[in-house]
Amino acid sequence: MHFRNVAVSFLSLVASCSAATTLWLVGDSTMAKGGGGGGTDGWGQYLSTYFNIAIVNDAIAGTSARSYTTKGDFTKVFNQVKSGDWVIIEFGHNDGSSSPDDGTTDCAGNGYNTTCTVVDNGQSVVIHTYNYYIQNAITTLAAKGVKTVVSSVTPDNIWPLGPGTGNRFVGYASLAASRTGADYVDHYDYVVQAFKALGETKVNTFFPNNQHLHTSPAGAAVVAQAFVKGLSCGNSALKSHLTSAASSIPSAFTSVVASMIQR
Repeated sequence: MHFRNVAVSFLSLVASCSAATTLWLVGDSTMAKGGGGGGTDGWGQYLSTYFNIAIVNDAIAGTSARSYTTKGDFTKVFNQVKSGDWVIIEFGHNDGSSSPDDGTTDCAGNGYNTTCTVVDNGQSVVIHTYNYYIQNAITTLAAKGVKTVVSSVTPDNIWPLGPGTGNRFVGYASLAASRTGADYVDHYDYVVQAFKALGETKVNTFFPNNQHLHTSPAGAAVVAQAFVKGLSCGNSALKSHLTSAASSIPSAFTSVVASMIQR
């Protein structure tokens, strides 16, 4: 009896040490809880229906690949993840040029070794490209046994919409993934497909207060579905964690989106 109790205790210890897989979300306000404020919300808040693993939304409004790195936010993620986890990274809305420098601008171009010098708070600072920051993050995560899905930036609500009309960070995201062996979802294109299926009039209701970037909760849910559709159509092993709800999203999104809007 004594040995049986020891065996049971040992098995309980092993079970407690076997942590479940977690999906971490890293990005800006378009992904973050609360979106950009004013009744908006980020698409990351609407993924849980489609995954059978825990999701932690660490997206932060106003951040870029550069600022998420330099302010230590990536480091916080690195310190929390464990082998077997997944991370989705999506930046680009705040990575473009600003004058004066606001701490988020990346160096122009996609070269890993390309640098620029800017004046940040009165100090000359050497900055790097989007690809440098994203590729370094992916490499650091891979060393910890964590897999990454790079998501392209989502489109602004500026019509006409269409593949190839996004900013340069769509291509940068794809390149960062291909250079590092990370998975990639062209979130931009899949959102365009969803928005076109709904039409401009309906999509305009997803962007309150005359915004073109931050979505209402209903809009964020559509953007989340677009990501899931893109993931399910690709080759990422993260697909193994999708629920049956993911398979109900049609290619044109029409029926699922329409039913979601009516609720």
